[in-house]
Amino acid sequence: MDEEISIAWLAEQLVDRSTRGIALGTTALIRAGAIPVGAKLPPVRELADALGVSPATISSAWGELRKQRVIIGRGRNGAWVNTNDVTPRPIRFETPGNFGEHLRADLSLAAPDPTLLPDLSAAFAAGAKAALLNVYERDAIVPALRSAAALTWPYAAPAFMAVNGGFSGVHLTLKSLLLAGSVVAVEDPAAARVLDNLDHLGAQVVPVACDAEGPLPESLAAALGKRPAAFFYQPRTHSVTGVTVSASRWEALRRLLLATDLLIIEDDGLGALSSARPQSMGQYFPERTVHITSYSKAFGPDLRVGVLSGPVELVRQIHAYRNFSDRWTSRILQEAVAHLLTDAQALKTVAHARHVYAQRRQALVAALAERGIVCPAGDGLAIWLEVPSEQYALVTMAAHGYAVGAGSRNTLLAGRAHLRIGTSQLQTGVEAVADALRLCQGSPGA
Repeated sequence: MDEEISIAWLAEQLVDRSTRGIALGTTALIRAGAIPVGAKLPPVRELADALGVSPATISSAWGELRKQRVIIGRGRNGAWVNTNDVTPRPIRFETPGNFGEHLRADLSLAAPDPTLLPDLSAAFAAGAKAALLNVYERDAIVPALRSAAALTWPYAAPAFMAVNGGFSGVHLTLKSLLLAGSVVAVEDPAAARVLDNLDHLGAQVVPVACDAEGPLPESLAAALGKRPAAFFYQPRTHSVTGVTVSASRWEALRRLLLATDLLIIEDDGLGALSSARPQSMGQYFPERTVHITSYSKAFGPDLRVGVLSGPVELVRQIHAYRNFSDRWTSRILQEAVAHLLTDAQALKTVAHARHVYAQRRQALVAALAERGIVCPAGDGLAIWLEVPSEQYALVTMAAHGYAVGAGSRNTLLAGRAHLRIGTSQLQTGVEAVADALRLCQGSPGA
């Protein structure tokens, strides 16, 4: 039976009775083991009375702990301590499924195939010749990378900055330009790590529904009614769904954004592996657009290099925020990526990889179509497949030896369940995967 925590005892321990104080105080007690895992926390109203605060204060404090999955449960059933691992971390991204011991293929991540990446020997030789090597100068970006990135950049950006990969750019942008608790409109579905970052920021996320052409104008219009500080979306190939914003949808979104002054944050995570041309609202709103491109999937995850652009003042703010941590991106790596972006052989290798990834994705789409399962057209390293029940589908795939991504990690909107299936490394066994996915179209008890 779950242990119940004494209200009087807990009230004595929580000296700071602000929302933050209650959250931090409870966290410290859980970490120390004074409140054990599995313990049931006191009812919100009774604890609020004992502390002399409003129930809303307790609910907000519990909400902070719930974001990190430190506690679970709510409502009449109360809340329980779920874990004593209270280190802030990206819960959605880190939450693995239970796929059993006999895994045939891990299709839960859309990671690049190492065999399709360019050789880095010449790039690193170029990187080792970087100017100002080992000097504590924190320039935003080396000239060679700025010039190389600008060759395919979707607009004439006022300022550029190198970052340690695309998600590092996302994290820096959100943390440096948005206040805690900001309202942020986000396309739904979205990358799990984006939602984790927004949770960590304490943002009030307003989901913007999408279809096969991108964010729905009517959904964005409704979100704009809540006066968000920023709109976050992927303008090119969507990392989850494979959708690219269509020309007509692009114009509809532009008209809506024209009537606002919010920050526009764009994440081009697939980069050069996308079959679509680069595009950015920066061509219309350069004074408030931050565009982030990653080179990890095309040129190599261990390069850990991305580039962001934006207005001079905003890029300066993001760059200044880096003084809390790494301060700048390795000049060796920046020069290496600059070499790759202008090297004919490297670009040929990327073009070949883009073609192979498209073939692998299409092979699974075609196999599903043969089984009567329609998968929306798209691009990228994964497919986004609707299923009647996520849990049933995950268990079914695991039973057949396949790890796949739970769609609930990528969405906030209630409704249809989905799986995210990585296709980037699916070289063989496509028919067997399609057979297993066909079984997922059933439902428990069917």
